[in-house]
Amino acid sequence: MSSIDADPTAAWLSREELDSARERLPILYVHAVPVRVDHSGTVTEVGLLLRASADGAINRELVAGRVLYHERIRDALLRHIEKDLGPMALPRIPASPMPFTVAEHFPTPGVTAYVDPRQHSVSLAYVVPVAGDCAPQQDALDLAWLAPHDALDTSLQREMTGGHGVLLRQAMAHLGHAV
Repeated sequence: MSSIDADPTAAWLSREELDSARERLPILYVHAVPVRVDHSGTVTEVGLLLRASADGAINRELVAGRVLYHERIRDALLRHIEKDLGPMALPRIPASPMPFTVAEHFPTPGVTAYVDPRQHSVSLAYVVPVAGDCAPQQDALDLAWLAPHDALDTSLQREMTGGHGVLLRQAMAHLGHAV
C-alpha cells in the first residue's frame, strides 16, 4: 500500500495502548508557530492559542500534536493546524518543510527546557504562514495574534508551559527578531 492509500485514522491507539507506548518509547510530535506575513514575507503577527489544562490552569500554547503511523510530517502539520485554527486557516507549508528546531521533551523537569509529564517525546518545530481566517477550534479557548515584539514579552512567556515559550523564542530568533 502506498502512503497515499494509507488511512492514518486506522493508526489511532486506545488510551491504554497510548499510555503503554508512552512508558516505553519516545513519541513523535510536530509544533507549529502560526504567523501572518506581509507581501514581502516579513512576519507581522504570531498566533498563540489559549487553552485550559487538565488541572484547570489557563496557558498560552503553540499548535502541536502527534504524528500518526504512516503519516507524512507535512500532513501532520496540516491536520493539527486545521484542528486548532480551523479549516479556513489556509496554511502555506512548503513542499519540503524544514524544522527550525528539534525539541526533546522529558517527563522529568531539568533534563531539557522542554517538559511533558506524560512522556518522553521528540518534536519537530516549524514556522507556518497562514493566509486565511483562523478561529480557535476544539479545546482552544482563544487565538491571539500578536506583533513579534509582543510575543517575546516576558509576562506572556510565563503563560507558556512545557517549553512552548522556549520554542516561541527560538522561532522568533530564527525569524530574525531579537530575543
